[in-house]
Amino acid sequence: MTMHRLKNALIAALVTAGALGGLSTTAQASTLDSVINVGEAKHDAARASQVKIDKLADETRDLLNDYKTVNKQIDGLKVYNARLQRQIDDQVKRMSEIDESIDQVTVIQRQMTPLVIRMIDGLEKFIELDVPFHMDERNQRVAFLRANVDRADVSIAEKFRQVLEAYQIENEYGRSIEAYKGSVEIDGQEREVNFLSVGRVALLYQTTDTELSGAWDQASRTWVPLDRGEYRNAIMSGLRIARKEAAIDLLTLPIAAPEAK
Repeated sequence: MTMHRLKNALIAALVTAGALGGLSTTAQASTLDSVINVGEAKHDAARASQVKIDKLADETRDLLNDYKTVNKQIDGLKVYNARLQRQIDDQVKRMSEIDESIDQVTVIQRQMTPLVIRMIDGLEKFIELDVPFHMDERNQRVAFLRANVDRADVSIAEKFRQVLEAYQIENEYGRSIEAYKGSVEIDGQEREVNFLSVGRVALLYQTTDTELSGAWDQASRTWVPLDRGEYRNAIMSGLRIARKEAAIDLLTLPIAAPEAK
C-alpha cells in the first residue's frame, strides 16, 4: 500500500513537473519505474537477510542448548569415572592382598599338617586317660583321623575340620547321659551289662539280670562292685531316664569327690 501511494505521488509530481518543465510523459514513467524497482529490490534483499538472521539465531540457540547438554553429560561422566577409579584402586589393593595370601598358602599348609597330627595325638592320649565309655567308637574315630592325614584327596582344611568335629563330640560327651550295652569282666567272666554314663562324672554298669552293679573308679582305673541294695534301683532308674523311658529325676549314685588342687 505504501509503495502504491509513493508511486501515485511520484506520478503526480512528475506530471506537474513535466507540465511546468516541458518533460515528456514517457520519460517520467520510465524514471519512476526504475526508482520503484530499486526500492523493491532493496526491500526483498532486506527481507531475505532477516530470514537468514532468524535462521542463524535459531541455529545458535540450538547449538547453545546442545552445548549445555553436553556439559552436563561431561560433568556426570567425571563423577562416574571418579567412582570407577576408586573401585579400580580398591580392586587392585584386594588383588595384591589375595596374591600375598596365595603366596602364604604353602607356608600355612606346612604348618597345619603338624598341628593336625599333634591334635590327633592329644585326642588319643585324652581318650586313653579318660573314663572308658564308648571306647570302640572313640578309638575308631582316632584311627579314621590318622588314616586321613596321609590322604592326598583330602584337603588340609577338611582334615582340620574333621579333627575339630572329633573334639566337639568329646566335649558333648561331658554334657550327656547315655545308656548302652557292652560287656565287663566280673570275677574272671565276661558278662553282658548295661552301661550308664553320666557325663564324665560317673560310669556305671548293671548286669542284664540287674543282680550285679559296679562303678568305674578313675583314680585306680578299675571297676568297683557296688552294694546291690543301695544302688540297684538307682542305676535302673538312671538307665530308664537315659533311654527316655522315664522323666528326669534325682538319682543317688556313687560319685567320686573332687580332688583338691
